Amino acid sequence: MTREADLLGAFVVLAPEDIRALLAAGASATDLIGGKRPIDCLIEGYLRSPRFAACLRVLTDAGATVGDPLLEAVLLDDEVGLRRVLHGDAREVHRRLSVPCAFTCCEGVTALHVCAEWNSVRCARVLLDAGADVDAAAAVDADGFGGQTPVFHATNSIFNHCRPVLEMLVEAGADLGLRLAGVVWGPGADWETCVLDVTPISYAQCGLYAQFHRREADVYDNLAYLHRKRHGTELRVRNVPNRYLAKSR
Repeated sequence: MTREADLLGAFVVLAPEDIRALLAAGASATDLIGGKRPIDCLIEGYLRSPRFAACLRVLTDAGATVGDPLLEAVLLDDEVGLRRVLHGDAREVHRRLSVPCAFTCCEGVTALHVCAEWNSVRCARVLLDAGADVDAAAAVDADGFGGQTPVFHATNSIFNHCRPVLEMLVEAGADLGLRLAGVVWGPGADWETCVLDVTPISYAQCGLYAQFHRREADVYDNLAYLHRKRHGTELRVRNVPNRYLAKSR
């Protein structure tokens, strides 16, 4: 395998030590891979883990740059860096960003959307304290799909990694009854899916779709939490998808 392929493999599993070793062996932190910057290949990956920020830091230490101090701070969950950005211009809390993402589309989002997508808990708190709109709408595409608020990004994350930010947004008053024409998941990927007529709770249930690859227990735990916060009652699970299939095997 080439060093570039090895580097991409290390990005997939979020292995900072492997990335560091490959860079030391001659891999480039800045040369394009398949027309993309290595740092963008890392950012758009589908794994969510506390190791993500460490991987990003390895690349930036090697000369790569996100190219946007606000975005870099929230991806690193660097609250000190974020406070520095906001001190320079408080309007940054509302500025729109476009970020490559394997999951919920991150075009025309705010920094709070990014925190919800990557579980940047510390930065999410800083943004909320600075007046970030918990129900800010992302961009809407030419077909009228999008407009999701930050909470959509945290309802069905892989390994339920973003549950802490999900709870933070809900406690901050995120609108769980918001209904959108559609939200695009995995834009441009083989697994691209447009979920129609969607709310934060129905989007959480989409974790049961095969292409989402979410753990059923996590999906139902999130649904129970969101239903309780939205309706004030406990959710009784009346149908467990695929239970009948399991019995027939």
